[in-house]
Amino acid sequence: MIIYHGSNVVVEKPKILISERMLDFGCGFYTTSNREQAVRWAERVANRRDLKEQIISVYEFDLTTAVHELVIMKFDEPTENWLDFICANRSGRDHSKPYDIVIGPVANDMVYTVVQFYENGVYNKDDAIKRLKVEALYDQILFHTEKALTFCCFISSEQLGDVK
Repeated sequence: MIIYHGSNVVVEKPKILISERMLDFGCGFYTTSNREQAVRWAERVANRRDLKEQIISVYEFDLTTAVHELVIMKFDEPTENWLDFICANRSGRDHSKPYDIVIGPVANDMVYTVVQFYENGVYNKDDAIKRLKVEALYDQILFHTEKALTFCCFISSEQLGDVK
């Protein structure tokens, strides 16, 4: 399967990064099977760092073999477990530790708003999940361990347009 990583640099050798920002699935190396999502990530990174460079790195991910050799948590859609998982990770209680890879919907800006309303008690769990299911959700694939990264093989990179 082809996957993408959006950044401001070419990432030929992915690394497990520990971020100061609390992310959906915890710390690691984030990718997606949706090129447009990776483009948005590259734009965000460039804007956040006030840089011009936007780069998509492309990889082959051997999911078929990985399923047999790694511990993978997979969320097919926004569910109660998915919501609890991302809320725990975003609050600093990293629940991805027992998993080599986590796959599931990405909490984009609209989704993040729903999650924030849920966390603040504006929406109950059922309301939040109903609202999330009508969103066009893309996937994210988090490589959480070095062993998992061995299933991710760099193919190429693509320079995107400038931010400025």
